[in-house]
Amino acid sequence: MDNYDWLGIYGNLNSDFSTREALPVIGITGNYNQETCTLAEGYYQSALKAGGIPFIIPPFYETDRLGELLDRLDGIIFSGGGDINPLLLGEEPVKELHSITPERDQQELLLACLAYDRQIPILGICKGIQIINAALGGTLYQDIHTQMEGVRIKHSQDQDRRYPSHQVSITKGSILEKLFGTELAVNSFHHQACKEPAPCLKVTAMSSDGVIEAIESNEFKSIMGVQWHPETFILRNNREMLPIFEWLIQESAEFKKAKKLHSKMLTLDSHCDTPMFFSQNINFASRDPKILVDLHKMTEGHLDATIMVAYLEQQERDDASLENATAKANQILTQIEEMAAKNCTAVDIAYTPDDLWRLKQQGKRAIMLGIENGYAIGKDIRNVEAFRKRGVVYMTLCHNGDNDICDSARGKHEHGGVSEFGQKVIEEMNRVGMMVDLSHAGEESFYDALKISKTPIVCSHSSARALCDHPRNLTDDQMRALAQAGGVAQVTLYHGFLVKDSVDYNPQNVLRSFGSNTEGVTEATILDAIEHLNHMVNVMGIEHVGIGTDFDGDGGIRGCASASELINFTRRLLRERYTEEQIQMIWGGNFLRVMKQVQAYSKL
Repeated sequence: MDNYDWLGIYGNLNSDFSTREALPVIGITGNYNQETCTLAEGYYQSALKAGGIPFIIPPFYETDRLGELLDRLDGIIFSGGGDINPLLLGEEPVKELHSITPERDQQELLLACLAYDRQIPILGICKGIQIINAALGGTLYQDIHTQMEGVRIKHSQDQDRRYPSHQVSITKGSILEKLFGTELAVNSFHHQACKEPAPCLKVTAMSSDGVIEAIESNEFKSIMGVQWHPETFILRNNREMLPIFEWLIQESAEFKKAKKLHSKMLTLDSHCDTPMFFSQNINFASRDPKILVDLHKMTEGHLDATIMVAYLEQQERDDASLENATAKANQILTQIEEMAAKNCTAVDIAYTPDDLWRLKQQGKRAIMLGIENGYAIGKDIRNVEAFRKRGVVYMTLCHNGDNDICDSARGKHEHGGVSEFGQKVIEEMNRVGMMVDLSHAGEESFYDALKISKTPIVCSHSSARALCDHPRNLTDDQMRALAQAGGVAQVTLYHGFLVKDSVDYNPQNVLRSFGSNTEGVTEATILDAIEHLNHMVNVMGIEHVGIGTDFDGDGGIRGCASASELINFTRRLLRERYTEEQIQMIWGGNFLRVMKQVQAYSKL
């Protein structure tokens, strides 16, 4: 076929029907000069040869379109270009500052933040590494030659840009080290560089003079930045740098697969404590930094539904205190309902599994109602039916302390398990179609409740004691008994239930290491949560395990620190070789099966 036979090519494209999986779409930020948007050939050729579909992102000022743009991408490359405007970073320009591109800088800083929020795989090149670092809270050198101590090597080569000019040393255990080893020859065209890495990033390559040459996520996320120009090597048919782009395409393909899976399944987090923050004037419609679950974060993490609980601290059990507990539970439930009503175009209260699917089809998020601590009913059994009629789908029998219903895992074994009143409560919960939740219950209470309940029970946010010896976690024997009774246990993301004596994750004060142990400090991560889930599946079977994050109630770990990061959990499940059907079961299918059984048993 000759070079001019485009009709022949058209015919070949239509000669059969391809059903291959769609390739990931990669957005690449374009440069801007003299009213023209441009993109160097190496960027899109590298993306194509690595297996992606490249699209140029032109500079524009309509910032309200950026989120919608990103929602169409599976990965993003921040390309090289001129200097970054220091005024955007709160600095005055030094005299050595070169030309800037105001049309690009603000947009790309925003794109980096928004892509980070959405867990989109990110690659930054030259200027791009600096954009990522600055956007996420790091600092930059405006000019390495005057602002860094010591003597610099040549970082702006005169030789052909397609060839390397100096060496970089790569950190062991980094993504780059897996791709290239510990040494790599790179090219160089810059006088600005990263100074301090952002809290969520770590340095993974350095030049001999101390300039940061590469960064990666320290949160197990798909983020990498390099100071050199790997895209130019392909222009001389050299594939040496192609592994960087292949890494991005692989991450983007996995992200695309996870998004597709979320679009057709229902995802339910069985436990969050966001109402605990209602007194702090939170705005559920904004990306509120005070809370881990809001409409923005649920959307970014592709979470369809969450069960918000009215949490009650265990206090005195005199008549007045018990009446106050019931009143407080009702007040919190009302606040949840009011919050949903205020944002009714985007979220609504769901009362049944069918409601959840209906709301998903309408493009809305869903909230279900729960109560954490049976202290809420006091000693009045009629409150069980009253709360069920309000829409409460489950009640955790106790919290950190014995109550009139049963003994807590952190109590004084007052009843030796479930009390006589507690037995009546469980029977009433069965009658009205309310799920019995045994998270926080002591072992005696657990086994008593299993015997009493006529319907399967749940543990809405518990993990495996075999991996973390905490009384709040379930033993293997408890998990086997729970599975035999048809119940489910939801792995939780509270660090103290995943790794014993672990520190609380704080994204502003993170360990810059993939390891969990640094200088005697132990931290729980998403890898530990996956390990707990795998153990629970091995003990109970895939039909009896799910996810209850405990977000806004101390839940949140590195790699899965808020609702916006829950799609990362799905990506980890894919890496663990769980099938799509199994992931659907974990992400709410099992829990909702029990909910249907319990609600079907109702005599109301």
